[in-house]
Amino acid sequence: MSQPSRALQRSDAAAVWWRVPMVWLVVGGPAAVVVAGITTAVIAFKGADPVVTGQTSAPVSVQSSELPALQARNQGAAVAAPTQR
Repeated sequence: MSQPSRALQRSDAAAVWWRVPMVWLVVGGPAAVVVAGITTAVIAFKGADPVVTGQTSAPVSVQSSELPALQARNQGAAVAAPTQR
């Protein structure tokens, strides 16, 4: 064998998979997404708000600045009774 082919074989043999930068680009992206997804799931389950069933015991106080908005919302949500002519 000639001298350049031996050097080429040695460089191929010395390049193990974890020393090739392209491998870390291919493996690193999906691995980072998996870690971020697991972290998000843990935060979501540990910090979840309790489920409220039924009505709350305390009535909600309404500020005077919110009254026009509440009246408009309630007017749009109310079902008008049919008028008789």
